Amino acid sequence: MSSVRMAAVAAEFGRDLDEDFAVIEHVIKQAREEGVQLLAFPEACLGGYLLSLDGDTGAEDDPGPPPLALDGPELRRLAKLAGDMTVVAGYCESDGGIRYNSVACVTGDGVLGNHRKVHQPLNEDASYASGDRFRAFDTPVGRIGMMICYDKAFPESARALALDGAEIGVCVSAWPGARTKPAADLNEDRWKRRFDLFDRARALENQIVWVSANQSGTFGTLRFVASAKVVDPGGEILADTGVDAGLAVAQLDVAAALATARRSMGHLRDRRPETYAQAVHPGGALAA
Repeated sequence: MSSVRMAAVAAEFGRDLDEDFAVIEHVIKQAREEGVQLLAFPEACLGGYLLSLDGDTGAEDDPGPPPLALDGPELRRLAKLAGDMTVVAGYCESDGGIRYNSVACVTGDGVLGNHRKVHQPLNEDASYASGDRFRAFDTPVGRIGMMICYDKAFPESARALALDGAEIGVCVSAWPGARTKPAADLNEDRWKRRFDLFDRARALENQIVWVSANQSGTFGTLRFVASAKVVDPGGEILADTGVDAGLAVAQLDVAAALATARRSMGHLRDRRPETYAQAVHPGGALAA
C-alpha cells in the first residue's frame, strides 16, 4: 500500500479499563468514518500511566497500571475493535511476572508487533523493566517501527528502526509539561517544545513518516502536552492537535514521500558508519 490515511490520538486515559475502552471504541469509530487506516493511541492508554515520575506515586492506594498479557483478553478486545484498521496502543505488559511499558500494533487478525520501552526517564524504572531492542515489522499499511515516549530523545532509536526498513515511525507517549517552572500556557511550555522538536527531527534525519500520539489532560501530578501529530519525511507537520485532545489526520503517499525526500540527499544512503565509532570509558565518558 502506498497512499495511507493515518491519525495520531491525543486523549486522556486512566486506571479503569472499561472507561479506556469506551474512549478507544469512540475514537476508532470516528477514525473509521474519516477513512483512517493507521491509528496510533498514546502510551499507557490501557490502564493509565504513572501518577508521578518523582518516585512518589501520589496515592498510597493506587495499584499502578494493570498488568496485561500480550496474548490476553484485553489485546484481543483491542484487535476486534481494530478490524481492518491498523491500531497502535500502549499498555503495561506482564511477562512471567515482569512488567514492561509496552506498545502493541494490532489488526483484526491479531498482534502484528510489540515494543518494550527501552529508555526510562527519572524513576520509571521503579515500575517497569526495560526493553532491549528496536525492530521494524510489516503491516497492511507498510513497514512500521514503534517506540515509546523517552525513546525518541535518542537518535539511535529511530535510526535503528529506519535501518531496519521502517517507512513509518510511530511514537506513543505520556509526555508531560515541565516539572519545574511550568508554563501557565502549555503552548509556551519548554517540554512541549522539546516534544515537538524531537518529532520533527526524528522524521527529518531518517527521512521517514512520523506519527506521534500523546496523552492529554492530567493524571496524578502530571499535566500532558497532547500535541499529537503526523510529520512528513522532510520534518514538516502535516496535522497537529495542539495542546488539546483530538485526532491529527493526514493522508500521504508514503512511497512517493520517501522517494522525494531521499532523492538528492539520502541520509541513510549517505551514512559513513566507519567514521562513527567512539571509544567509551567504563564510566561512560568519551575517550579524549
